[in-house]
Amino acid sequence: MTLAEEVGRNLRERKLTLAVAESASGGLISTMITDIAGSSDYFRGGVVSYDNDIKIKVLGVNQETLELYGAVSPQTAAEMASGVRLLMNTSIGISDTGIAGPAGETPGKPVGLFYLGISTSIDTHTEEHLFQGNRLENRLNAARAALQMLLNYLKRSR
Repeated sequence: MTLAEEVGRNLRERKLTLAVAESASGGLISTMITDIAGSSDYFRGGVVSYDNDIKIKVLGVNQETLELYGAVSPQTAAEMASGVRLLMNTSIGISDTGIAGPAGETPGKPVGLFYLGISTSIDTHTEEHLFQGNRLENRLNAARAALQMLLNYLKRSR
């Protein structure tokens, strides 16, 4: 069973719904989820918010958050996850934001740095990951890590 299949099985069994807000992964999380037949039972949709204006206007990320912490930050990942959950009226929202590379590095934010967010009606939290691959590998690793974060949450909250 693939990671996406295991996530789907857990969501379906618990009658939970999911929405995804993606930035640097560019839709890979949504692709992995929708590659599973029957994913419409639990997956409501996703937003690829590559541009900060979309993060603000569609997902409700605070402009102040972006100004203070940047797009690649735990604060932004948390607001993206919460925003997509509320926008799509789902049980869970997950998000990613990061620097896929090969460019985009800034002081303190190297290529491969990603923040993942997960939001439920109870709480929102984030994870930091630093991947060491090329652009595609970093994006794929972030998508897999987001699904693993979701699966870990589902197993803990049984």
